[in-house]
Amino acid sequence: MLNFAIQTAHEAGRILAERMGRAIQITNKGIIDLVTEADLAAESLIIERIKSYYPRHGVLAEESGASDLEGRPKSEYQWIIDPLDGTYSFVHGVPLYGVLIGLEVLDEPAVGVVNLPALGEMVYAARGQGCFWNGARAGVSSTKRLEDALLLSTDFGTCEQHGFGRAAAALESRASARRTWGDCYGHVLVATGRADVMLDPTMNVWDCAPLLPILEEAGGTFTDWRGERTIRGGNAISTNGALFDQVLKTVTSDE
Repeated sequence: MLNFAIQTAHEAGRILAERMGRAIQITNKGIIDLVTEADLAAESLIIERIKSYYPRHGVLAEESGASDLEGRPKSEYQWIIDPLDGTYSFVHGVPLYGVLIGLEVLDEPAVGVVNLPALGEMVYAARGQGCFWNGARAGVSSTKRLEDALLLSTDFGTCEQHGFGRAAAALESRASARRTWGDCYGHVLVATGRADVMLDPTMNVWDCAPLLPILEEAGGTFTDWRGERTIRGGNAISTNGALFDQVLKTVTSDE
């Protein structure tokens, strides 16, 4: 199933790469919540492949919603997909976007794949098998103090809008450096040891599904802002593990 997800993410990424930089149809779902024909084409490919290879499995997709085999009990296998994470970057020609494919087995996140086609990076993991970055074993950084950490967020400004302004500001004040290398790319940077902490004040389940197994298999943590290990918390923090307690203490003491 991991190999299937890797191949499918690769094929979906090819669709996105072919369309990036072209004139594409864009629809606004919100102020900066966009959907393009590239999203829809990539999602269609992923869903069709799942139906073809695993017809009894459930699917939850960002644009299409949920589907199981009609008339059958809910499957113990649930694919959760975001065909284009970082649409805002994509439509502005910024290469920090990705294809996200996750798999839950009996409600436990078990497989995660993130393909960053414009960067030529594929990061993936399966429960108990480790995390890999373009075929090589990946792991988190060894940074042990927040004062030495590289802190990331998709947008620090939105932390205030979602009630995490004081917590984010406290982390920013302690960190060695701050960057907005956001969306799935920021979490991938933590999993591959290139950053130490990633903050997201608002997340959907299809944004989170592949990231939890990837971060944990890389030796890090993936939780919501309360420190709960979940893909359904509505927000997320990735850490290298060594910094988790310091991050959580800072967040909870500044709520």
